[in-house]
Amino acid sequence: MVENGAPRGRSTRMTGKERREQLVAVGRRLFAEKGFDMTTVEEIAARAKVSKPIVYEHFGGKEGLYAVVVDREVSTLLGDLESSLQNQREHPRVLMERAALAFLAYIDENEDGFRVLVRDSPVSHSLGTFSSLLTDVAGRVEEILAAQLTLHSYPPRDAALYAQMLVGMVAYTGQWWLETREPSKEVVAARMVNLSWYGLSALQKSPALRGNTHT
Repeated sequence: MVENGAPRGRSTRMTGKERREQLVAVGRRLFAEKGFDMTTVEEIAARAKVSKPIVYEHFGGKEGLYAVVVDREVSTLLGDLESSLQNQREHPRVLMERAALAFLAYIDENEDGFRVLVRDSPVSHSLGTFSSLLTDVAGRVEEILAAQLTLHSYPPRDAALYAQMLVGMVAYTGQWWLETREPSKEVVAARMVNLSWYGLSALQKSPALRGNTHT
């Protein structure tokens, strides 16, 4: 496996699979650094030390390479999150802790991949965006919340809204933490769950604004 797009010695030639993986690694780094629009096929080829036709041969252009990079990152993150929510017999707070920590662990271990996901995607690539990923995650969280709300005689119809709020908080905090890396991901996960859990534990069944909403 070639790391960071570094070339092999002249006596060794990459297989087609190895070359493809090298280009994916190079594209991942460039898309993370510069975004889709500012990355060119010329740059991808130059950093991989290949000719432009090689990139087109494997991916048909930067759009195809970008799609592979994004799809892999989406699969990795969604897989990590689903694994953290797998045991439905666990206490809901424990599930929230595991999901928050899984999200932050992905960011910690896949910085370039996460940067690719949170950047604006090209119009031609509507699937696999960060927004659609969060929608998938929120749907999973919604199932858990609906069961818990029903168990405690709360209207389950609110589960979708609360799921969006919780996932949005984790995602936004994750983007902030990506740049600071302090405190540790364990501390951040504990703080997020602390805020969300005690908010949910004291949840009103029919909340209403208390102040005068008319100006």
